[in-house]
Amino acid sequence: MSGAVEIKGLCFGYPDAGDVLADINLRIDGGSKVALIGPNGAGKSTLLLAMSMFVEAKGSIVIDGIEAVRKNTRDIRKVIGSVLQDPEEQLFMPTVFDDVAFGPMNLNVGQEEVIRRTNEALQRVGLAGLEKRPPHHLSAGQKRAAAIATILSMEPKVITMDEPDTSLDPRSRKRLVELLRSLEQTLIIATCNMDFAARVCERAVLMDGGRIIADGNARQVMADADLMEAHGLETPKAFGD
Repeated sequence: MSGAVEIKGLCFGYPDAGDVLADINLRIDGGSKVALIGPNGAGKSTLLLAMSMFVEAKGSIVIDGIEAVRKNTRDIRKVIGSVLQDPEEQLFMPTVFDDVAFGPMNLNVGQEEVIRRTNEALQRVGLAGLEKRPPHHLSAGQKRAAAIATILSMEPKVITMDEPDTSLDPRSRKRLVELLRSLEQTLIIATCNMDFAARVCERAVLMDGGRIIADGNARQVMADADLMEAHGLETPKAFGD
């Protein structure tokens, strides 16, 4: 599994907000775990949206060797999966099983393969046994796990996540950290939670004002108190186990 990401000269702006991304150049090796850190409004979420082709930016994005242009939309969506900030935006079917099965069904794989992928994804996120539960009856942590399962069942090579630990209690956050550490896919997480980022990712990309300010080893970037303070962030209290 590769899942490398290559971004060159990426720019994007909203009509009422000016430039949100300004000349982003970024390479992410397959299988790595990268945190996009920065204050609110830094451009982190927009960068994830551009990678998944939910917004059309200027510049070049290549994911797993596929250029992210309109004619390749379907192929790009096969190799990259997006876990949104609000899990309820991804949970809309009558049961948890139906939600997780929805993606592979739309990839036109056979019924047995859909069932296999769905059961494996639910097992992976710790929701085996809750297949028939309505999603709105799940806890916040379970909803987050179910949203991740909807992406895992599609077997992408790259997974992006926008603030995945939002509204989680400490126990659910710990389970999420363990799950994310165990994933083989390339993982790109946009977050304002430095402790969470430090526990999951080995690399940190600091963004502010739509630009990349720093990029390197997560411990080195996030331990730089002056750098972090200059961009409205805190140094992590601990870097995990």
